[in-house]
Amino acid sequence: MLGASEALVRIHLDWAWVVIVTNGVVGAWALAAHRWEALRHRALWWATAAAEVAIFVQVALGVAVVQGRDTTPYKFHMFYGFVAAFTVAIIYSYRAQLKPHLYLLYGFGGLFLMGLGLRALEVGPH
Repeated sequence: MLGASEALVRIHLDWAWVVIVTNGVVGAWALAAHRWEALRHRALWWATAAAEVAIFVQVALGVAVVQGRDTTPYKFHMFYGFVAAFTVAIIYSYRAQLKPHLYLLYGFGGLFLMGLGLRALEVGPH
């Protein structure tokens, strides 16, 4: 059995907090920017892109972790990871249609992604 090293498992766990915190911060920032124009900076979109890319890095790390393992105990954990990746795609696909509400879309989207990350931690094998 190949299995992931303990270091890779640790990186996956630590990176989960990067995903959770960054998506929470950019989500809250986008909601605040919806309310207060002074918070509407190009940096918000760069930070949002970084937070969303972090999700794909996390999914790739997760795939590496389960290589050669029985995935039964990981089923719901993996489910939340893949839902997060699809959520990023869905949020991006609605950008044009929801242009007048873009800050709300990314605000609530970021908080939703944060929640998915927290849930994935909760249901992961301990």
